[in-house]
Amino acid sequence: MTMKRVLLVDDDEFNRDMVIQLLANSIDIECEFIEAENGLEAVDLAAEIKPDLVLMDLSLPGISGWEATRRIRQMAQDLPIIAITAHVLKGDKDRAMEAGCVDYITKPVDHDELVRKFLAYIN
Repeated sequence: MTMKRVLLVDDDEFNRDMVIQLLANSIDIECEFIEAENGLEAVDLAAEIKPDLVLMDLSLPGISGWEATRRIRQMAQDLPIIAITAHVLKGDKDRAMEAGCVDYITKPVDHDELVRKFLAYIN
């Protein structure tokens, strides 16, 4: 079985480390986490590494996570992109789905929800 590549996009290093630790301690799938700090880096890395899954913060410096998702979606129609965001206002989830996300997790991240949704899309 080949190692799964996960592109983790968040401008906050603490958030990236937390997600990686939560998943590393909860799943028994070998994953390589590639980290991006901004939307442009996310788009470039998605094109370069062809990840199996993207975990996308929506509030990013440079181009937003919304825009990065749209650009990645144009390159890879079948790539699952899960929003992980503090955007919890009415309509934010719909907006994320319209941008190309397949699912939506709010911050602070619920451990069980993260693991469940991660496993649903990584396999």
